[in-house]
Amino acid sequence: MARTTGSHSDITGPRIRAAAQDLFARHGYAAVSMRRIAGAVGVQAGALYNYTRDKQSLLFDLMQAHMEDLLAALDAEPRQADPLERLRAFTRFHIRFHLERQDAVFIAYMELRNLDPGNFETIEALRRSYEDRLEAILRDGVGDGTFTVADTKVATLALIGMLNGINTWYRAEGRLTLEQVEQIYWDMVRRAVAG
Repeated sequence: MARTTGSHSDITGPRIRAAAQDLFARHGYAAVSMRRIAGAVGVQAGALYNYTRDKQSLLFDLMQAHMEDLLAALDAEPRQADPLERLRAFTRFHIRFHLERQDAVFIAYMELRNLDPGNFETIEALRRSYEDRLEAILRDGVGDGTFTVADTKVATLALIGMLNGINTWYRAEGRLTLEQVEQIYWDMVRRAVAG
């Protein structure tokens, strides 16, 4: 299939992914057609298939890239030995990483239902890997008496749910700075697991 005049794979591919992410986040996966994505990029609909197999593949690629970036960024963070400091670092990391990628986060949580079973399983495994990192911090803290948590898995999911909520309301131009919000959230996280 011939490439559209003026199209460059190193430019058009990322533009397609960016347009799909924006449209999926604003309108929902089910409401967005490949033709609409092509229109946003300025290419013919058929040209999209030079870059992705289908809309499902595009959604999966966006979600997988987000989760792999998340895990790589977390693994690159400095690691403290003390569970309390590790939990503080995780809280700050989660807030900052997710606020900078609000569309990707929204899609990663809200569009899971639209994944084919095999793709869903892959994304769920990546999500569990991220959750496992937080749960390991909580288990270590319970083990040394720093934290009192009845069930580390439930606490993990509750903390991530609370931290994700920030994306729905925080605005940089609002009355609180990011540092103030981080401190408020850290205080809530710390109290939730206090020993």
